[in-house]
Amino acid sequence: MPTTSQAIEYRDGDVQLSGVMFADSARAKPRPGILVVHGGAGLDDHAKGRAKAIADLGFVTFACDMYGSAVRGNAERIMAALQEFRRDTSKLCRRAQAGLDVLLSNPEVDGRIAAVGYCFGGMTVLELARASADLAGVVSVHGSLDTAHPAHPGVIKAKILVCHGALDPHVPMPHVTAFVDEMSLASADWQLHIYGGAMHGFTHESGPVRPGVAYNAAADAHSTIAMTNFFVEIFR
Repeated sequence: MPTTSQAIEYRDGDVQLSGVMFADSARAKPRPGILVVHGGAGLDDHAKGRAKAIADLGFVTFACDMYGSAVRGNAERIMAALQEFRRDTSKLCRRAQAGLDVLLSNPEVDGRIAAVGYCFGGMTVLELARASADLAGVVSVHGSLDTAHPAHPGVIKAKILVCHGALDPHVPMPHVTAFVDEMSLASADWQLHIYGGAMHGFTHESGPVRPGVAYNAAADAHSTIAMTNFFVEIFR
């Protein structure tokens, strides 16, 4: 049976959220679940497409909603939400945890979970790791690496994979260097893949169109392979 999708309504406190679950329900055995966190624009076709592709590998995935109905589709409110999440990473992690709770409630999930994020979502999953979330692993794809709350030694439980474009002007090399130093000092299990010629948003086949953002087929393919191999490692 092909992978199917199901819209899921859920909440973070009084905020109404709407995500999409992807799974092949014909699979008899429970299996790992993977949270997919969208980019800054919100839960869009890119995030849903990536969640479906990961589910096609044999996982249960949940493309979560970090904004809610009151923010979704409104550029001004989205920008305000992004700024608030950057200031208050505890709120950011709580909103992502609401999605993880939905994933864990699915009887097809065997209790092992990971999180993957793109752009803003990459920042989100790294903050989950810094907050000691009980995850097998997190993957940040062209995500922000800087943080106001660097991880302390022994705090990070999740294994970490970062996929980064070498020409990304939105995540400059000083941020990359600071991230490497942070992860090393935290004694985290981490890896960083840097793709030559790639800018920000290198997995977005159709936009957004803005300076420093461009699709790169080679980086997209390489990061997909790296992520797939990472899943094999953390779920073996």
